[in-house]
Amino acid sequence: MLTRRDVIKSFTVGVGATLIGPYIAKGSSKIRIGFIPLTDCASVVVAKELGLYKKYGLDVEVYKETSWPNVRDKLLNGELTASHTLFGLPLSVYTGIGGPKGKIIPILMNLNFNGQAITLSNKFKGKVGFRDIQNVKKAIEEIKAKEGECTFAMTFPGGTHDIWLRYWLGACGVNPNRDVRVIPNPPPQMVANMKVGRMDGYCVGEPWNAVAVKEGVGFTHLATQDLWKNHPEKVLAFNYEFLKAHPQEVEAVMKAVLEAAKWCDNMENRRELAKILSQTKYVNAPVDALESRLLGIYDLGIGKHTYKDDYMVFFKGGQVPFPRKSHAVFFLAQYKRWGMVKEPLDYKGIADKIVMQDIYIKVAKDLGIPIPKDDMKPLSGFIDGVIFDPKNPEASIGKYKIKEV
Repeated sequence: MLTRRDVIKSFTVGVGATLIGPYIAKGSSKIRIGFIPLTDCASVVVAKELGLYKKYGLDVEVYKETSWPNVRDKLLNGELTASHTLFGLPLSVYTGIGGPKGKIIPILMNLNFNGQAITLSNKFKGKVGFRDIQNVKKAIEEIKAKEGECTFAMTFPGGTHDIWLRYWLGACGVNPNRDVRVIPNPPPQMVANMKVGRMDGYCVGEPWNAVAVKEGVGFTHLATQDLWKNHPEKVLAFNYEFLKAHPQEVEAVMKAVLEAAKWCDNMENRRELAKILSQTKYVNAPVDALESRLLGIYDLGIGKHTYKDDYMVFFKGGQVPFPRKSHAVFFLAQYKRWGMVKEPLDYKGIADKIVMQDIYIKVAKDLGIPIPKDDMKPLSGFIDGVIFDPKNPEASIGKYKIKEV
């Protein structure tokens, strides 16, 4: 597999220039791609670092954003052409949970699976262990008895971290709507806010779980791949108007990011990837905090654990980037489960509007990337053992012991 140096060298000697094709000839627009400082922004950033956007004739700048609401607003008003964002964010916006109801932010491809975590404050030490969901409810009740309430943070209402946090609490026998307080908080501010006691636990992407361990303010209770193995996480979403007006440039962006995803998925490149992401202009976090979890080596703060094949992945033979409508149905069903949406949902209709598989399939075929054939099959690998059927989401909701409906 090509190294970063090989890619840059091939571009500078003109190999990449032959692939510019129609994009530059038609007058490429200035493209602004957003990201939040998280490890899983990797392929969007690496496509810039390796010159892959230029390879496809694009004039791209990547912009560090401060919060998911910022990303939402800029995708809606066109300040951003595209962005690294939460799988759940476009669905949350469309359903009116986290934005103006009915607005479309199209999902064109996944950026990664796995690699988030639930961090608990030191109050839980000695009470709850790694992957130990049996003792969580009791520990929460003890904290509430002493302090009056127990607070957990996530990053955006209806986003992935919100749903992972709620799913985990439900699996622990805790109702997130009644038994604890759940608040939103921007990812880079999680550690600082836990340090001052604003929250007792949080769900966020890396490296902010590793940083909490490094700074001694909390420990990793579990990674989200323990909650649901090979779950969808971040996506590449676009401004809808740009997508309709500039389909060729959209495809070119996707091709650049897909090439970067392959590079990021090569474990031989992970140490260099950590160095790239650690820069102030990107994630601005210690290299070792980024590198260790990219390699699957977790200092939990209560011991160590090595993930063999279910660490953060970006490509996995084309399995990762393919955007599944079944995943969209799962998120919508979780909104219904927790009473975040009261009215009946057109699960398939919403998934069809937001997850634009046809564009991904065209781009993947151009690059010779295999197209998975498993969409809309039952989803498994959850910590509570529930099998979720995207063809019958309402019946699947009925399987959960803790729910609002």
